Amino acid sequence: MSRSLLVLAVLAARTAWSLAPAYTANDIVNASDYSFGPFAPNSVLSIFGSNLSWYTDSQPASSSTAGLIPTELGGVEVFVDNWAAPLLYVSGPQINFLIPSNEVAGDVTVRVVREGVTGPEVTLTLVNAAPALFDPGTGFAIATHADGTLLTDASPAQPGEIVVVYATGLGTTAPTPNPDVIPDAAAPIVGLSSLIVSLNGAALPSNLIQYAGITPGCVGLYQLNIQLPQDVGTNPAIQVSVGSQSSSGTQEIAVQ
Repeated sequence: MSRSLLVLAVLAARTAWSLAPAYTANDIVNASDYSFGPFAPNSVLSIFGSNLSWYTDSQPASSSTAGLIPTELGGVEVFVDNWAAPLLYVSGPQINFLIPSNEVAGDVTVRVVREGVTGPEVTLTLVNAAPALFDPGTGFAIATHADGTLLTDASPAQPGEIVVVYATGLGTTAPTPNPDVIPDAAAPIVGLSSLIVSLNGAALPSNLIQYAGITPGCVGLYQLNIQLPQDVGTNPAIQVSVGSQSSSGTQEIAVQ
């Protein structure tokens, strides 16, 4: 190889490296509320960085063929412990991916590969459960009436009503969904005995928690079907705990 060709090869290699996916462990957060780890299996996480993808692509809103979740979008893959993880969205500055449901508590490695170009390998810590509620930026957690309509200031819940609160990170369920398959049936969490749902700091009696588990037809999404107590008060702050891990407790649910 001539000297000029060698120089060009070195420059090309340097250019390719400079365009590799760039991110750190601190750039990976819970997709529901952008909170930092630890995280739980079957949780949707977001990676923020640069050069993550040359394209914007997402999983179709409707279930894909055979209910499978793609592990490659727009030429991008995310590897968790060297296994390709399910992907929901890719773009230049952001990727949303699912921590596979069959992962266990402990440290795992994560890396982004874009069209064969590998980003840095970073380490995340997983725990059995890491509850987080969805925060749309309104101060209210995403929750609905039993008929599926959203709880809002204009359409609040009433004392004694059954409402559905959506969450991530509630942990292992029985049965455990296959890592790359969209679940099609309900599955309660196995940590139900350690689940605490608090409204304004007061834990709900267990008989008011009617269901805590996977939301059928959705990826990495859990729901809590709860009956509000008669003395619930207006717009109570809600916090969800499983074992030693709790959601932020900064969101409220719309109640009149």
